[in-house]
Amino acid sequence: MRIATRGSALALTQARWVADLLGGAELVEASSDGEPGDKSRFVRGVERALLAGEAEIGVHSAKDLPSEMPEGLEIAGVPEREDPADVWIGIGDSLDAVPEGARVGTASLRRRAQLLAARPDLRVEELHGNVDTRLRKLAEGELDGIVLAAAGLRRLGRESEIGFALPAEQMCPAAGQGALALQVRSDDAEAGNAAATVNNLGAMRELTAERTVVALLQATCNTPLGVHARVEGEALEIEAFVGLPDGSEWIRDRLEGRADEPSLAGAELTQRLLGAGAREILDRADGPK
Repeated sequence: MRIATRGSALALTQARWVADLLGGAELVEASSDGEPGDKSRFVRGVERALLAGEAEIGVHSAKDLPSEMPEGLEIAGVPEREDPADVWIGIGDSLDAVPEGARVGTASLRRRAQLLAARPDLRVEELHGNVDTRLRKLAEGELDGIVLAAAGLRRLGRESEIGFALPAEQMCPAAGQGALALQVRSDDAEAGNAAATVNNLGAMRELTAERTVVALLQATCNTPLGVHARVEGEALEIEAFVGLPDGSEWIRDRLEGRADEPSLAGAELTQRLLGAGAREILDRADGPK
């Protein structure tokens, strides 16, 4: 079995973990050279390798995977999910304790919107690059704090860098954060069965509920939208945040549904968000910043 993956340190670490779960597999680094656009270009590189028959399984960070996939591909497995929380690295031991006017680095409009909703005094600055690049800029004193996903730090063995976790009521995670999606060709039963052997039912249901909200709101990885579902037994709780990037307007909501009906829970939450004005907020967020 061959696994297609990006070539970054985190992507390779995640792919090796999946290969171990499968009992061994060859890693195929998918190129994104020449691909236009944002981080979705990395997804397209892996998908291109699958469609070309260069690999049987593609491993994605689920939060990077657009809600619409190319024809002929599907998600066949979601392994056990890592902590989906966002975490703070830098000055302070809680968001309330961060000094007034602190410089915070993030490239995420979702994080920007929620940081400024909670702390309008913060100076949120654009921060791009991999985990090492972002940590280095913090260490060099260019910033007072950065916000990253707990999952990536833990998978890279950098958990000790974490200052504190941001609670979901302050920082609703991105849909799929902490989860990996195993993508296969729809007509490849062998690969589909292999991916299914490492599927975690709770994680798959959480991801399904979250991706339903993303799809129905027609959101992208650049949309200031947080969606997080938690399965406990037969219950599924799902919450969401929609806001303007400057934190001046936002909506939060949550509801409980059935774990065996994740798409329905996601659809019900979406309808409530739309009823509260989410479409108008997102349309304005997509306009001039």
